[in-house]
Amino acid sequence: MLALRLPEDIESRLDKLAKATGRTKSFYAREAILEHLADLEDLYLAEKRLAKVRTGKSKTYTLNAVEQALGLAN
Repeated sequence: MLALRLPEDIESRLDKLAKATGRTKSFYAREAILEHLADLEDLYLAEKRLAKVRTGKSKTYTLNAVEQALGLAN
């Protein structure tokens, strides 16, 4: 179970949407979380990777180098 405190304006919008569509506020909160969770995971993973690159703990490769290593270069 998860409990959220939302700003009044967001709570009001969510309430209006739920009433207008006959769905629950929980339904829309769950939909919003599911829709954006993958994006948030990708963002945090990218930020973590960027930090490693900037500190020299992770190496980067050009597309050309990867293509050549995989035998895909023309």
